[in-house]
Amino acid sequence: MTATPISTAADRNKQPILDALRKVLPRHGTALEIASGTGQHVAWFAAGLPDWTWQPTDADTTALAAIAAATAQAGLANVRPPLPLDVLAPQWPAAGPPFAEAFDAVFCANMLHIAPWATCAALMRGAARHLAPDGVLVTYGPYFEEDVATAPSNLAFHQSLRMRNAAWGLRRLQDVAEEAALAGLRLQARHAMPANNLLLVWGRYSTPSSS
Repeated sequence: MTATPISTAADRNKQPILDALRKVLPRHGTALEIASGTGQHVAWFAAGLPDWTWQPTDADTTALAAIAAATAQAGLANVRPPLPLDVLAPQWPAAGPPFAEAFDAVFCANMLHIAPWATCAALMRGAARHLAPDGVLVTYGPYFEEDVATAPSNLAFHQSLRMRNAAWGLRRLQDVAEEAALAGLRLQARHAMPANNLLLVWGRYSTPSSS
């Protein structure tokens, strides 16, 4: 039997993210997770938010079995089978018919800095297409912010990412906000998280701010 992959970072940050999600999300709804990876996040969130239904996805089709295994081991009934989804593809998901429902939340953690910059615009456009009128896009990860000193660990992380792939690296929050605006989304709330990360809540311009 192949061991289920484990991300130590996901194991560390899953509870702080869940605590933040409990503050920014309504009591119940349907969520689309982008870049589910090992499935640790969706399994933890689905257990902690039992009135939410989760749709995990990943661009790497080899990750889908791990996601399914993680949710099966947790015995969760509120997680759907994982689907292949590349944010750069013109249709979400990549296989089968496009999503017919509107999601109350789209969640994406730690993708923008380990993917080409084009994924940012694609994520914003796709979320805008598939969010309910009052739905929110929640992103999590490290960012560069104007007028906020960057932690040395984030600078070192950025440099290590650039060495691995010149198209990777931490993104400027202002640049991300500009791509969001082009898709009709705006930053509604910023939550500082452990290890110099941010949890950001994006919603439509017509949606009243909750912050």
